[in-house]
Amino acid sequence: MAEAILAEGLVKRYGSVVALNGLDLAVPEGTVMGLLGPNGAGKTTAVRVLTTLLRADRGTARVAGLDVVADARELRGRIGLSGQYAAVDENLTGFENLDMVGRLYHLGRARSRERARELLERFDLVEAADRPVKGYSGGMRRRLDLAGALVARPSVLFLDEPTTGLDPRSRLGMWDVIAELVAGGTTLLLTTQYLEEADRLADRIAVIDHGRVIALGTADELKDQVGGERLELSVGSAQEAASARAALAPLAIGEIVLDERGHRLTVPVSGGAHVLVDGIRRLDAEAVKVLDIGLRRPTLDDVFLALTGHGAEERAEEERGA
Repeated sequence: MAEAILAEGLVKRYGSVVALNGLDLAVPEGTVMGLLGPNGAGKTTAVRVLTTLLRADRGTARVAGLDVVADARELRGRIGLSGQYAAVDENLTGFENLDMVGRLYHLGRARSRERARELLERFDLVEAADRPVKGYSGGMRRRLDLAGALVARPSVLFLDEPTTGLDPRSRLGMWDVIAELVAGGTTLLLTTQYLEEADRLADRIAVIDHGRVIALGTADELKDQVGGERLELSVGSAQEAASARAALAPLAIGEIVLDERGHRLTVPVSGGAHVLVDGIRRLDAEAVKVLDIGLRRPTLDDVFLALTGHGAEERAEEERGA
């Protein structure tokens, strides 16, 4: 399978700040690559380089078979980009915004208008089509911005944190739209801070920290890097916790961790539902009063914490407070 996006050794500095530090990335045609990382990790800089908006200091990149520097003008006609903030004209209507994009792509008057109507229907914006965008909600603006990125039917689409700032319902709706695009064969590079978003949408995930890829794989492969399943339980006292720890020690395949209060245990295990049943029997045999118990797999947040020493959301908060 050919690579729709190929970046090798990308470096970009802003004064003393290194935004990209030797970034390598390969995205096969017709797949979704999720770039996962907090604010300041280099995700947006990577997108700007790959979409010809910014020139790297070092390294090379090709998108849709074209060099992002030498073939920049031709490449812009083959890709779509939807950024963190909706790039729409507030004084124009939804229809006029999309029609204008079609004209900029030289689709011609008739085709631009036809394509605008198609996309307004696809993104559930028909009723608002002839209203000025300044009266649109945030979710409507984001949908219109994504529609604009699709006017020229790009083979490669870049979505830079497309659901940031949306309410949960609007975010779910955007996920459905993105899934539909991918089903139609579009190659997608998606940057996100939302771990659930990457887990749901991406075929493969590149975890980025300090301008470089620190891990790459499917969601399941990344989760496997930090171990298998965890038996988690809560008890009412430190004494109960000590009894639970002794009862479950034979099942643990690593260190049993107690929370700060000493009432919640995390036990690394393997064996799926069988080990859960076995654990409950052992606790019952020791008369341990369990308030809550469950078996879970690692999350992508666990992955990020294991790889970087901090959670994705925690790092994002640090960046915002800096």
